[in-house]
Amino acid sequence: MGWEEIKTRGYTGGYGTVPAYLQPYRTASTAPTARPPSPRTVTGWILTHPGTLPESERLKLKTVLAGCPELEALTGHVPAFGKMLTQLQGDQLPQWIKAVCADELPSLHTFVNGLERDLATVTAGLTLLWNSGVVEGHVKRIIMWNQRCQAVCLCITSR
Repeated sequence: MGWEEIKTRGYTGGYGTVPAYLQPYRTASTAPTARPPSPRTVTGWILTHPGTLPESERLKLKTVLAGCPELEALTGHVPAFGKMLTQLQGDQLPQWIKAVCADELPSLHTFVNGLERDLATVTAGLTLLWNSGVVEGHVKRIIMWNQRCQAVCLCITSR
């Protein structure tokens, strides 16, 4: 029975009174369940170092993973890649790629395909203490500035 039907039968009280009156008659099975965590929250749990994840969130993650085998497989690969990244263990990249390819994870296979396109560079980036990321950023900025200047010069000379 809906709110409108109750009103047509002569109820003159407020809308909020009805749920308050019915609350004692509700059973535990009809109570609303907790909202599932958002994808952003689950991603945060997966990307957080397992040792720093609070126990309550670790249990919630375990519940989510129990319902999705693909996500559970993905969660197994993320810490291994994070360890290679933070501990400069690029020599383990080929074994990690083989393990990823053994699972049915299309989105992670796309990531692996990108890594394999320039495996030597990625391995060096995961192994060496230094990288040229800052320098490459400056070079790209200079190239873009140069291209803009050339475009402006072409506009001016074409007039």
